[in-house]
Amino acid sequence: MAQGSRASWPRYFMDIAYLVAERSTCLRRKVGALAVLDKRILATGYNGAPSGVPHCLEVGCLRASLGIPSGQRHEICRGIHAEQNVIIQAAVHGISLRSAELYCTTYPCFICSKMLINCGVRRIWISENYPDELSKAMLAEAGVQVIHLPHGADSPEGAEKSAPAEQAGASDEKEGGRE
Repeated sequence: MAQGSRASWPRYFMDIAYLVAERSTCLRRKVGALAVLDKRILATGYNGAPSGVPHCLEVGCLRASLGIPSGQRHEICRGIHAEQNVIIQAAVHGISLRSAELYCTTYPCFICSKMLINCGVRRIWISENYPDELSKAMLAEAGVQVIHLPHGADSPEGAEKSAPAEQAGASDEKEGGRE
């Protein structure tokens, strides 16, 4: 980013998702997510053990001890996914995620995708891809736009888009009269 310039809204929110990920207690992968509506952060979440339960940092990784590969058997894990924690935090505080956008450091798994669809999330910005074809198909079928924004990039131009071509980064820049 050139000196004197400002980060785009997508980059700003994705950078925050990476900051949120730093709170993760997962030994395998640190994931951060946040829900945004009208350029306002509604809730944040990172992957880790439920409140009051010892973290993997303290007791080790259950999945590693059982030899479970990444991307399989998500239910056998001490932790809750970042996207699930966003949904839980919003619910606990009485905040609807209908029409919100989710910024997440990685592509949501199939379980999280179904939850995000039912919450009414309309767009998901991801930085790192995740090999979950079921998730990709379900989100496309539900009409949820997924935009790939590489970490540190200011716009998704040249990046993959899995929904109708909408200039999300450009058109959002002036929505609501704010720059």
